[in-house]
Amino acid sequence: MPDTIFTAPQYNPARERKRKILIIVAICVLVAAAVLVWWFRYWPEEHVVDRFFDALQAKDYKTAYGIWQHDPQWEQHPQAHSAYPFHDFYRDWGPGGDWGLIKEHEVQCSAAPPGGNGVVVVVTVNGRAEKARLWVLKADKTLTFSPFEVLCR
Repeated sequence: MPDTIFTAPQYNPARERKRKILIIVAICVLVAAAVLVWWFRYWPEEHVVDRFFDALQAKDYKTAYGIWQHDPQWEQHPQAHSAYPFHDFYRDWGPGGDWGLIKEHEVQCSAAPPGGNGVVVVVTVNGRAEKARLWVLKADKTLTFSPFEVLCR
């Protein structure tokens, strides 16, 4: 009998079951990927702040300043960072700064204010109740003091 538009192909339950399983697996993978992307959306900014505090903990203030300015070769052209020179940075973040000698730190949370061009990363320093809040520009990962208050849950 010749095939016409009125003759349907033979129903294959095994093939149909495989198709349904494939669709369900694809949806689950997409949902899991979306959750992971959302959960780790601020990971790059948190990682920069963590590296910054690791350098401070190691008392490597020059590396920490390079991370702060997003310029590892800042010593080659210190005049480019005259708005916040190294001696001011050392006064703020060195052993005599507001946070003292940094012995431990933990990134608590991060958030991006609506319409902002950066992310606020909240860090517990030396177990203090007062949290350090750093602003990380999304474009180049430059650090500065955060103008925003963020509460961690």
